[in-house]
This record gives sequence, C-alpha cells and structure tokens, in this order.
Amino acid sequence: MSRIQRIRTALEVALLPSLLEVSDDSHLHVGHAGAQDGRGHFSVLIVSEAFVGMPSLARHRAVYAALGDMMTTDIHALSIEARSLDEGAGQG
Repeated sequence: MSRIQRIRTALEVALLPSLLEVSDDSHLHVGHAGAQDGRGHFSVLIVSEAFVGMPSLARHRAVYAALGDMMTTDIHALSIEARSLDEGAGQG
C-alpha cells in the first residue's frame, strides 16, 4: 500500500471525512535537509463532521493522532486544511 493510501485509510477510519484530498508534495522538496531521511512532504484537505466546534489547533491534533506513527516513520512535513461540514471545502 502506498503512503498516500495509508494516509487516506487512517484519516477515513478515524475522521469519516465527506471530502479528503491527499497529495504527495515530496518532489517540491528534493534537496531539502528534511527530505534526506526518506520521509515525505504531504498536503491534506479534509472536511469532516468531526471538526464541528473544534478550533484549528484541535483539528490538526486530531489529524496527527489519526496518522499516529506515520508522523515519525513516513511523514516529514504535513500541510493540513481541516474544515467542518458547514465550512465546506472553499477557501476562507
């Protein structure tokens, strides 16, 4: 299973998103010191009812918790856009 699929599965199981987009941005960081250990750079857009009433920091913590050990074994950097259902997927 690819890293992206493992990230998707972990987030789907833990947060039941209505929208989930995961992209591997590692190619943008070639040569970056943090990329030397083989872990990747990823971006996540996630919309979930689980985030209703939750401040941004708590949403990010929920994503990190869902990813568990992958944060130390597979992921060097993670850009997160986490929204509740009422906020949708648009920029705001």
